[in-house]
Amino acid sequence: MPRFAANVSFMFQEDPFLDRFAAAAGQGFEAVEFTFPYDFAPAAVAAAVRDAGLQVVLFNTPPGDYAAGERGLAALPARRQDFRASMMRAFEYAEALACPRIHVIAGVEPPGADRKALRACFLDNLAWAAEQASGLGLTLMLEPINRRDIPGFYLYDYDEAERIIDEISAPNLRLQFDFYHAQITHGDVIKRFERQLSCSAHIQIANPPDRRGPGRGELDYRFIFGQIDALGYDGWVSCEYRPGDEGTVASLDWIRDYGVRPR
Repeated sequence: MPRFAANVSFMFQEDPFLDRFAAAAGQGFEAVEFTFPYDFAPAAVAAAVRDAGLQVVLFNTPPGDYAAGERGLAALPARRQDFRASMMRAFEYAEALACPRIHVIAGVEPPGADRKALRACFLDNLAWAAEQASGLGLTLMLEPINRRDIPGFYLYDYDEAERIIDEISAPNLRLQFDFYHAQITHGDVIKRFERQLSCSAHIQIANPPDRRGPGRGELDYRFIFGQIDALGYDGWVSCEYRPGDEGTVASLDWIRDYGVRPR
C-alpha cells in the first residue's frame, strides 16, 4: 500500500502555512512536503513540524525572483553564483527539518537562450550540488515540469532528466516522478514509470487536466496505485494537487480506502 504525504503548499490552504502541519496530521498524514519554506525561519517550520508529529520528506530549492517569473536557477548561466547561494540556504533548511530530499528546480529558459549553454550550466551546477549534498547525507531530485503549467521550463522531458542523471552519475541525484507532469508531457505513464523506476526516488500525484485529486480527472489512480505496489516502489507518494471548491478535507475521500484516516 502506498505511503502518502501531503503537500501543504497545495493542500490545507484553508489555514496559515505553519498551521497546515497540524491540519495534515489531523487528517491522518504522517509526512508532508512543500514548495518553498523560505518566508519562515527554519526553527519556526521545524517547531510546527515537530509539534504535529510529522516528518518532512521533500521541499524545493529557492525559486529566484518569483514575482519576475523565475522558477528556479539551476540551468541559468547568468545566475550561477545565486544558485550556489540558494543551495546553501536549502541545505540549512534541510538540516533544521531533518529532510532527506531537496528538489533542485531547473528554471525557465530566458528568451533567446542557447539550450546547449543552459544544459552545460545545469550539469555543472548539479554535479557541484550533488557533491555538497553527499557530505550532508541528502538526495537531490530532478523533476521535469510540463510546459503547459510553466511555459518555457527548461527541464520538461523525462528522458532528458534520466540522461542527465546518468551523465552526472552521482548516487544521490534521482528522479522525482510526478504522474501529473508525465501524463501531460508524455502520456502512457504506467509504462514510463516502469521504465524509470530504477532512477526514481519520490512520487507526486495530481490529476489532469485541472490538477485535481484522485477520482477527479483523467487518470485512474486506483489502478496506478496498484501498479506502483506491484512494481515494488516503497517510497513516499505525495499528494500535490489542488483540492478545488470542496476544500481539502472533502477532497480526501479517496484516501480513506488506503488507511489514512482522521485522528
